[in-house]
Amino acid sequence: MRATLMYRAGDVRVAQVPDPRLIEPTDALIIVNAACICGSDLWPYKELEPVANGRRMGHEAIGTVEAVGQEVRTLKTGQVVVMPFAYSDGTCDFCHDGLNTSCVRGGFFGVGGVADGAQAEAVRVPQADGTLFPLPVSADNALMPSLLTLSDVMGTGHHAAVSARVDRGKKVAVIGDGAVGLCGVIAARRLGAEQVIILGRHPERIALAKAFGATDVVTERGEEAVERVRKVSGGFGVHSVLECVGTEQALLTAVGIARAGGAVGRVGVPHYETIPAAQPAFYNNLTVSGGPAPVRAYMEELLPDIVEGRIQPGRVFDLVIKLDDVPNGYRAMYERKSIKVMVKP
Repeated sequence: MRATLMYRAGDVRVAQVPDPRLIEPTDALIIVNAACICGSDLWPYKELEPVANGRRMGHEAIGTVEAVGQEVRTLKTGQVVVMPFAYSDGTCDFCHDGLNTSCVRGGFFGVGGVADGAQAEAVRVPQADGTLFPLPVSADNALMPSLLTLSDVMGTGHHAAVSARVDRGKKVAVIGDGAVGLCGVIAARRLGAEQVIILGRHPERIALAKAFGATDVVTERGEEAVERVRKVSGGFGVHSVLECVGTEQALLTAVGIARAGGAVGRVGVPHYETIPAAQPAFYNNLTVSGGPAPVRAYMEELLPDIVEGRIQPGRVFDLVIKLDDVPNGYRAMYERKSIKVMVKP
C-alpha cells in the first residue's frame, strides 16, 4: 500500500510499504477514508534529523474497519470509526479518569513508535476496543470533515478550554489562529464564554474565528498584545487563556494576559525546556494546566453537537488533496497557505 514517510526536515514522500496486518489479538485494521496533516506535523517538517528508512506520518483518521483481532469485542467489520491520535485500552486507571493519553498500554500514532502513521491507505490500530470510536453515519456523509476533527483538533481545542476552566460568562483569550486555536474558539463559546479574544494575524483565519464566535481580535504580539488584551477585557486580563501554539513567547503572553486567579490551558506541544514566567504565574495565583488532549474521552460529549449542526469544526479544512499530493499539503501548511489539509487516499 501507499503511505507517507518523512526522511528528514522538509523531505516528505509517498511510498510503497507493506500492507498492515493484525499482530496482537486486540488490534484492528482500518481502511483510511480520510486523514489530515496536523500543525504538530510541521515541527518535524522543520526540525527532523535524517531517518534512514523514513518515519511514518499522520495521527488523525476516519476509516472503515476491515479486520479485528480475536479479543476485540466492541467493533465489527464494515463500521465507520474515528481514530484518535493516541491509542489506549480504555480500561486502565488513567482511561477511567478520562486521561487516555496517559494509558499504561497506550501510545501515539505517527511518531516513530509501534503504531504507524495514518496518512496512508490503511493502518493497524492497537488496543482497538479502547481506541476506535464508532460513528452513526456512512463514510460518505457530508459531516465527515467535522467528524474528522474529533480525532484531534476539536478535542484538543476543547481540552484547552476545559484546562483553562472556561465557564459561562467568563472572558477568554485564544493564542494561535491555527486549526486548534480556531476549534478552541468553538469550544469556549460552546462552554458559555461571554467574550472570546482571538490572538492572530492571518485575515482568512480571523474571519473564520469570528464566524466561530470570537468577539474581539488582537493582532499585536509580545508586550503590545498583553496591553491590548488587558484593554479590551476591561483592564485586569481574562479569566481563561487557551495557549494553542507551544512556543515560549506564547506562554509568556498567556501568563501576561491572564487575570489574577485565572487559568491557562496549554495544548501547543511545548518547544521550550522550562516553563517561563514562573514568578508572575505564582504571584498571580494562576493555574497552568493542559497537555496532550485525551480526545477519545471527549468524543461522546462532542459528537451530538456536530451531528445536530450546532458546531461545524470541519470548516478549518480549506484544502483537500489526494494521498499522492501530501508533500504539497505539507508545504501549503508550512507556508501558511492553508489552515488544515484533509487527505483522501
